[in-house]
Amino acid sequence: MIARLTAGLATLCLLSAPVFAQGAAKPTDPQIAHIAYTAGQLDIEAAKQALEKSKNKEVRDFAQDMVRDHTEVSKQALALVTKLKVKPEDTSRALTKQAAAKRDELAKLNGAAFDKAYVANEVAYHKTVNGALESTLIPSANNAELKTLLQTGLKIFQGHQQHAEHVAADVK
Repeated sequence: MIARLTAGLATLCLLSAPVFAQGAAKPTDPQIAHIAYTAGQLDIEAAKQALEKSKNKEVRDFAQDMVRDHTEVSKQALALVTKLKVKPEDTSRALTKQAAAKRDELAKLNGAAFDKAYVANEVAYHKTVNGALESTLIPSANNAELKTLLQTGLKIFQGHQQHAEHVAADVK
């Protein structure tokens, strides 16, 4: 259930704006940059929660990697958001609210239950983000800097997905 909720949240993040509707125009570079930044920030917040709650070394190491890597990519995305003069959109505000609700749900869990739920969320989140990067965001990006950032991010996030799957297999 938790993995399904996270997959739904990630899908909402990446595909909920009206421009993503079937048959609609592809997302614009400012929309893509804002989506990339928001998705990174949400994963940083989730990882910080894991660092506060988890005592499992493998989960904590993974969360530290998420904070480090997503912070770096988010810095680059923020620079592009600023350069492209992107304004926050209602879908981003709604997404942030939903992510806060998800963190509240995870906050009620402790120990191994939290660890399993957090890692399951990370697997689902990265699968969804990677799929959206490959199928929608990278092909839709026109700005060369944005496209390069997304391609670099995809390689990093594919590694995150593999790492999360490995941790999920080990967390008891």
